[in-house]
Amino acid sequence: MTTLGLIGSGHIGSTLARLAVAGGLDVVLSNSRGPETLAGLVAELGPNARAATAAEAAAAGDWVVVSVPVKAYPLIPREPLAGKTVIDTGNYYPQRDGRIAELDNEETTHSGLLQRYLAGAHVVKAFNNIYFKHLAELPRPAGAADRSALPIAGDDPSAKAHAAQLLDLLGFDVVDAGPLAEGRRFQPGTAAYGLPYADKSTTEFMSQPGVPASVADIDAALAAADS
Repeated sequence: MTTLGLIGSGHIGSTLARLAVAGGLDVVLSNSRGPETLAGLVAELGPNARAATAAEAAAAGDWVVVSVPVKAYPLIPREPLAGKTVIDTGNYYPQRDGRIAELDNEETTHSGLLQRYLAGAHVVKAFNNIYFKHLAELPRPAGAADRSALPIAGDDPSAKAHAAQLLDLLGFDVVDAGPLAEGRRFQPGTAAYGLPYADKSTTEFMSQPGVPASVADIDAALAAADS
């Protein structure tokens, strides 16, 4: 069976684990505190999930999701990720991560830093622009009229195609935003971050139930970043 490995099992990671199990995938979860701290989540997910170390999750995954702060990059195992599609869900939050000059002056992006650290892997940016509760609420079967789309960005076309397969399995359409640097168009503070998946009458998207956002909706939000 195909396996999703997770390095980081917080709000986004655990939500993706639930969607993956529902989609028929095996899941290997990890966090910085040790496999034993994930016992409750693994019990909830059932026999297709297990907890492991980050290195074991990296080695097991056909896709590997990295969902950790920038400051935790040194804890990510490099060797077992070589050649793999690595999906980065992260965002740069200075209040959490501290000030990082390269990000503040837009020399690179959060995912660009991760790609530099994981030079042997193929990083694809995804899942960073949607609130975790909306991520849980909005999956739909392929072809559904109210299926939502998520943007992705990456430098390797094969890795982006591979990531798109995962998003489809989890219940989402895909909008290819371009190279990894274009992840800036759906990072915090942009029209594509959070807002497309909530009631448009408010900017407080985290207090709203999830609202489907089509491919056209996400295309428009990404275009707004260039205007």
